[in-house]
Amino acid sequence: MKKSILFLATMIMITACCKKIENPFFVEWETPHGLPPFEQIEEKHFLPAIEEGIKQQQAEVSAIINSLEAPTFENTIEAYDHSGALLSKVIGVLFNLSESDSNDSINAIVEKALPLLSEHNDNIFMNTNFYKRVAAVYNKKEQLNLTIEQSMLLEKMNRSFVRNGIALDTEKQTRLREINKQISALEQKFGNNLLAENNGFQLILNEEDLTGLPEAVRTSAAEAATTAGYEGKWLFGLQSPSRIPFLQYSCRRDLREKMYTAYVNRGNNGNDNDNNQIVLDIMKLRIEKANILGFDTPSNFILNETMAKNSTTVNEFLAKIFESAITKAKEERAELQKLIDNENGGFQLQAWDWDFYTEKLRQEKYALNEDEIKPYFQMENVRAGVFAVANKLFGLKFEKLEKMPIYHSDVEVFKITDSNDSLIGLFYTDYYPRASKRGGAWMSNFRDQRIVNGKQIRPIVVNVGNFTKPTSETPSLLTLDEVETMFHEFGHALHGLLSQCNYVSLSGTNVARDFVELPSQILENWAFEPEVLQLYAKHYKTGEVIPNELVEKIQNAINFNQGFMTTELVAASILDMNWHDLKSVEGVDVQQFEKQKMTELGLIPEIAPRYCTTNFNHIFNSGYSAGYYSYLWAEVLDKDAFDLFKEKGIFDAQTAKSFRQNILEKGGSDEPMKLYKQFRGAEPNPEAMLKGRGLK
Repeated sequence: MKKSILFLATMIMITACCKKIENPFFVEWETPHGLPPFEQIEEKHFLPAIEEGIKQQQAEVSAIINSLEAPTFENTIEAYDHSGALLSKVIGVLFNLSESDSNDSINAIVEKALPLLSEHNDNIFMNTNFYKRVAAVYNKKEQLNLTIEQSMLLEKMNRSFVRNGIALDTEKQTRLREINKQISALEQKFGNNLLAENNGFQLILNEEDLTGLPEAVRTSAAEAATTAGYEGKWLFGLQSPSRIPFLQYSCRRDLREKMYTAYVNRGNNGNDNDNNQIVLDIMKLRIEKANILGFDTPSNFILNETMAKNSTTVNEFLAKIFESAITKAKEERAELQKLIDNENGGFQLQAWDWDFYTEKLRQEKYALNEDEIKPYFQMENVRAGVFAVANKLFGLKFEKLEKMPIYHSDVEVFKITDSNDSLIGLFYTDYYPRASKRGGAWMSNFRDQRIVNGKQIRPIVVNVGNFTKPTSETPSLLTLDEVETMFHEFGHALHGLLSQCNYVSLSGTNVARDFVELPSQILENWAFEPEVLQLYAKHYKTGEVIPNELVEKIQNAINFNQGFMTTELVAASILDMNWHDLKSVEGVDVQQFEKQKMTELGLIPEIAPRYCTTNFNHIFNSGYSAGYYSYLWAEVLDKDAFDLFKEKGIFDAQTAKSFRQNILEKGGSDEPMKLYKQFRGAEPNPEAMLKGRGLK
């Protein structure tokens, strides 16, 4: 009998083990460079892998807590930083797919995973016994002779316990746990609704509706219509490569209004995807969370960890920029109205007219026609230009890898090595819009850089965009804005790829929110430098390098329409702060609140915030809550930093080396301003951003 039981137990264990191995997350990936084996990963694998990853990290944390050794940096702080390998592995794939190639099943998996992950995080950072060991190390930090990086990790970990409520009583901790779960679920719902809204609008046109639209725009719309089952029609949607040229070129003012209104009203249509109540629910919970943790507003709780430190600093910063921006925007409005009047338009400029008449004015003032320029910006050539800049600045080399595991046919993979041929990392690009991808552009990681047991683990980074797609007649030809965006996102990628940190919690882009945009935004400055354009701006048919005449036009028009562009960005940043400065949402109506705040600000009706509340994904689903200002904050740094490059030479080797060593390689291993001053030799000039935008 005992023998039979033993045999049965053994067989059960073997069966369980075999089942476990069937899940690709439970084994080492024997792919080139450990890339995720997407062709092996099925949706059914995610939740079991997350559950197992949670169990493994719980066991690792328990081992730290139950250690009989006295708490040290190595056996407590470093040990935790090295924990959770399986969990990081699976969520790195899941959350990237949920953003860039999602479906209803993936969304359902994420919705199930979020409360599990929230509870797991709370179980760690509300664990009193764990905190006792962390506090024991923290309280003797002055005697430990720690490196700067180790001190930052210790500080960050201690702060994580405090900010997650370790000092709260049981009742408040229980409530905080529930708040965290609810917020994560609501944020995911907000994002899902927005994706549905983006995909739900279709402007289906006949040929007579196409007046003013360039041939390339018509071709893309015709192919989109055919794909959607509207043969012989033209289809326009809310994705940027479709919406923006329509608003720029369509002579049909009524259709421009329809397109514009659909875009600004995303999430505000009273349907199943309406985000009004979700916004209020999120803000109510964020306010309660901030209050429980001892802060008067969500903004001050969030900003406590940034360079700005508090909402007063941010609001004063934004107010100064808005003053310059709105003055310029009103001048631009007057110019556009004059253009309308000269054409005997007989109407007042409206928001849906701005892009159309701005395009006309740009052609009139600078003879700059984007259709004339786009042939020189084939996507592959622009990407080669981005790589060439990285090579000239940092010595990086790029090799395209074929037949690599990818999650979508649009994806391409590159191996990046240093000047000494050592591996820097693997880089995915995924640049074209599709229904399964959220809007915008971003950088993310499938694997973060770190060092474990002396072994250097190099990162796997991805850049995702929604750029103009190829058609049957032309390759992907980018707009100037798309070119700038590609440079921007690769700046983020460099931050992740060049990281040389010991600890994953500090590596790459794990920095203060208002510092993270410095590497991305500074790279934008190279995009249209004449010397750089000569490297990559080549006509897609002839290979001819962009002529000096066009380069001069681009340079002359760089600060064109900056009043509008800065105003919509500052307005969105202030709207973000308006929401997160709230102490209660009692009696608040989302639409009335936004309208009132923008009126009080002095925003003119012809310009809306870059994102309106119900479609402001950055602050309600993407980690930029009370942080959208960081683009402008970091722009002060990036323009000031680029001034040094211009002074020394835009490819000056010593300046580039200093930027790499002091900014890109350091991640969050030291205080941001200290790192910046080590590079620049001084604090940034606060006027640099306004000068760079031509506003001062």
